[in-house]
Amino acid sequence: MISIEQVDHIGIRITDKACALRFYALLGFKVEVESDFEPVTILKNPAGVELNLIINGVDTTGGKNVLMDVPEKHPGLTHVALRVKDIRETIATLRENNITITQGPVTFGDGHVSVFVRDPDRTTLELRARMTENDAKGIEGLEFYNPKG
Repeated sequence: MISIEQVDHIGIRITDKACALRFYALLGFKVEVESDFEPVTILKNPAGVELNLIINGVDTTGGKNVLMDVPEKHPGLTHVALRVKDIRETIATLRENNITITQGPVTFGDGHVSVFVRDPDRTTLELRARMTENDAKGIEGLEFYNPKG
């Protein structure tokens, strides 16, 4: 058995570096390293979460995320969930910056509240906070997620 200790970084293929950097800056990420030998920019946030933006994407899908936006269910990574400190503050910041919440706020009945957003290349991100059921009740529009509809 291989003993994995933690996630080291997340690689996200993008098409437009400037647009992606603006989006991820709203999530607290700053440029740590810009590679001069391959198309990668490494971002980190204050908590040490690392994203590698791979800057060689070409959009051939007509504006769709093939893992999320088509009826066929292709294998692959569907989303990344990032823990946030305050979901209310997160929702407010998303709205202030005209970032569409594509799903949520939702609770799964497990002590978390989540919202889902898309980055400029339609990569799905779940922004998730731990909270008590009582604290969650005051969140406008909160729904219990039922995967069966």
